[in-house]
Amino acid sequence: MAKLHFIYATMGAGKSSLLIQTEWNYRERDMRCLLLTAAFDHRDGHRKISSRIGLKVDAETFEPGQSLMETHLRKAADDGINCVLVDEAQFLTRPQVEELAVAVDDFNLPVMCYGLRTDFRGQLFEGSAALLALADEFREARTICKCGRKATMVYRTGAGGVAVFDGDQVEIGGNERYVPVCRKHWREATRPARAGGGDKLA
Repeated sequence: MAKLHFIYATMGAGKSSLLIQTEWNYRERDMRCLLLTAAFDHRDGHRKISSRIGLKVDAETFEPGQSLMETHLRKAADDGINCVLVDEAQFLTRPQVEELAVAVDDFNLPVMCYGLRTDFRGQLFEGSAALLALADEFREARTICKCGRKATMVYRTGAGGVAVFDGDQVEIGGNERYVPVCRKHWREATRPARAGGGDKLA
């Protein structure tokens, strides 16, 4: 039975590397995957999924208002695709996650989504919230904070490397803008930016 999987982690945990490794495992067995990633992330070229350790593969893209069923999923099922792998899954919309669930249920097409769970403010992304509600299986990929604890949060840096707590939820960046940390060090780093907001975590 096909399942909808959500593999989540903070930045720097190797989610894209895991996706690329999964695609390689399928390919070694003469099986084919449909790879999808967010259209607006051009850091490593258009229609590419790349990891921090230098792995890179070609992919199709998705945009917020797009029907995945019409553009990708029905064709994938008709073409005998064996699995759908989605990078940057936090940028999916709720309707797109629902379409992925339909592909699993009606086409028996396994779907594995890799992405962030929360943003730099500690808030769920729309796609992540939908996957937490609808996925059949969950797995956390792990990385560590500077203190050695598991990193579960990320903060965004501004001028001088100081943590910021305002701005758009989506702002593409890598190690130069985002720092993976445990909750304690996220609280410490963001405390000045959150001051005065009545934040109970302060």
